Order: sequence, then structure tokens, then C-alpha cells
Amino acid sequence: MALQDVCKWQASDMLGLSPNLPPAGGWAVPPGFDPQTFLQTHGPRLAHGTTTLAFRFRHGVIAAADTRSSCGKYVACPASRKVIPVHQHLLGTTSGTSADCATWYRVLQRELRLRALREGQLPSVASAAKLLSAMMSRYRGLDLCVATALCGWDRSGPALFYVYSDGTRLQGDIFSVGSGSPYAYGVLDRGYRYDMTTQEAYALARCAVAHATHRDAYSGGSVDLFHVRESGWEYVSRNDAWVLYSELQKFPELEKQEEEEASQAHPEPATAPRAVEGGELSMELLPGDSRLSAENETL
Repeated sequence: MALQDVCKWQASDMLGLSPNLPPAGGWAVPPGFDPQTFLQTHGPRLAHGTTTLAFRFRHGVIAAADTRSSCGKYVACPASRKVIPVHQHLLGTTSGTSADCATWYRVLQRELRLRALREGQLPSVASAAKLLSAMMSRYRGLDLCVATALCGWDRSGPALFYVYSDGTRLQGDIFSVGSGSPYAYGVLDRGYRYDMTTQEAYALARCAVAHATHRDAYSGGSVDLFHVRESGWEYVSRNDAWVLYSELQKFPELEKQEEEEASQAHPEPATAPRAVEGGELSMELLPGDSRLSAENETL
């Protein structure tokens, strides 16, 4: 509300609203156009982005995400939470339209609670993923945007499912969703092992999200880390993404690991050069060389 409306003041030359200005709370569109149609066609394109990931290992399921909610170049919220608890043994990462994700998680929580009351036990992670996929598939083609990774522990152990709003449902060990997911996958594919320790899993998740926030323009803020155990989910930590990335640059162990992997990928040949008089080099046969067995056969 304008200050002149609060003070009930009006200039002598202002007898009414200006025809060149839109009404309060409205948009200025050309005459003859429907405002909603015009903005959908010619309005600003708002880019949304995030980085969420989840992976399964022998001690449970890890879920991690950044905390920045952005619209285009504007930061809407620097500390939003993108991992939503469904029940004591089930979490879900959120990527897509925030309102759609929040709404459908409330619907999922209600339906799982009703099933638990009827059956006397909580449904499995696979049942929860199948239920969410079936409910959202009915709205295919209606601009519903929900991409989530359901992380839980049930009677079969740790489980991880990816569910999309068009009804897609996938089971796997590693999932990353959002605009920063290609960068997160680069870190996860290199460092993931099913038999990791808990601290190694925490470090891998933080490293993947921190690198994604550094490269992706629409991800940032902090890194939220959750761990789903047999006893239930646990909120582990929230760390500043830039601080994590800065600390990762100081570790020389990563370069050493790269050199070891390179040496394993390209082993030295079976022959080694040996210096002789005159500055020439001759190749000395080592045990196991195929040429050694060929010479024995000719002899």
C-alpha cells in the first residue's frame, strides 16, 4: 500500500488513477491481452536449480542436498531444507517445483499412515515408491514437476528408489537429481563403494554436493546431510558449501590417489631399458616376457 493511501493524502491535480499505470498488485500488459496468457508467452523465464543426491551402502542410506532456493539470478531462500522426512524410517529428497514436492509429500505421509493403521506395520520403501508413482502418474501432462529419491530402511534392509512425476520409478544404489547432478555424479561414480565406512560415506556426500555447488550456478548455500539407519533416520550436519569446497582443495591425498589410479591403469612394460657403453640403450628381458619363451622354443 502506498504512503499516500496510509496518510489519506491526495494531490490537487490527481483526480483518479493514472491510465498508464497498472493497478496495485497487478502487471502492466498491452491493451487487449489477457495478463496470464501474455506472461506465460512473453514473461521472464525463471530458471530453477538444486543439487540433491542419495546412495545406499552397507550401513544404510545417505541423503544430502544443498539449501539454496533460487529463481533465475535471484536467491529466494539461502537456507531451505530439501530433504523431507516421511516417517521414522523414510526420507525423500525434493527437486522440481517446491509447492508440488511439499504437497505430494503430505499426501504420501497421509496414505502411508492410513496403510500402517490398517495393516499394523509400516509399508516397505518399494511400496511407498510404487504408491507415489501411481498417484502422480494420473496428473501426467499437467505441468506437475516432482523428482525425488526415496531413502529408507525396511525389512529387506536399506533401499533407494527414484520417482518422477510422470510415473517413472527406478531402484538403484546411487541417484542425483537437480541441475547440479552431473557434477555430483562425477564425484560419486569415482568414490562410491558399497562397503564404505560411515565416515567415508559422510565425506563422499559432502564432497559431491560441495563440488556441485561450486560448478552449478543455481546451487549453493549449505550442505544438509541425513543418514537412514536400521533404527531410523538421523540428521547428521549442516555445513557451509563454500567452506567445504575450500577445505577439499587443501587435501594432497586426492592427487596421490589420482597418481596411483593412473599407474594401475597404465602399468610399466615387461621390458626395462638398460644402459650400456656408448650411450646406447638395450632392452633387458624380464621374467614372464613372452619373447623369452619364444626364444627358448627356437633354441
